[in-house]
Amino acid sequence: MTGIESMLLRRGVSVDQVSEIVFSLQRPYNADLTMKECEESVRAVLAKREVQYVMYTGIALDELAEKRLLPEPLQSIMETDESLYGVDETLALGITNVYGMIGLTSFGYLDKVKPGIIRQLNVKGEHIHVFLDDIVAGLAAAASARIAHQDPKAIRYHLPDSP
Repeated sequence: MTGIESMLLRRGVSVDQVSEIVFSLQRPYNADLTMKECEESVRAVLAKREVQYVMYTGIALDELAEKRLLPEPLQSIMETDESLYGVDETLALGITNVYGMIGLTSFGYLDKVKPGIIRQLNVKGEHIHVFLDDIVAGLAAAASARIAHQDPKAIRYHLPDSP
């Protein structure tokens, strides 16, 4: 298990939970898809340095907010998960951008529907997950897009040669 996976587990998120979301996104387009492929895709996305940096930053902000160590008004914004804040989604988009438009549109869908662990993280309780729920959605969206880009059955379009 990698350090970033341990960090996610400490916050209540497993690779398996993210992989389930990836599977639900890609299974309608790929009947041969396995959970193992989804797990491999999640781990491949987690291995990217730019993804890790986003995750370190968002998780650190969530943890600082839980300890009430952020300056106002940021502390209050984090405690109430202010709907107009938007920085959490903006940060998570850094993960989705690794795999292009499929990742972006999948992230929008996941942010709206909030399946599985994303919904659990979004419930207000003793922990603050303002960033983590969006980071997990970004991770699942990127892993899903990675699978879509690698699907050998996908139609490939080629631009005609220019005159």
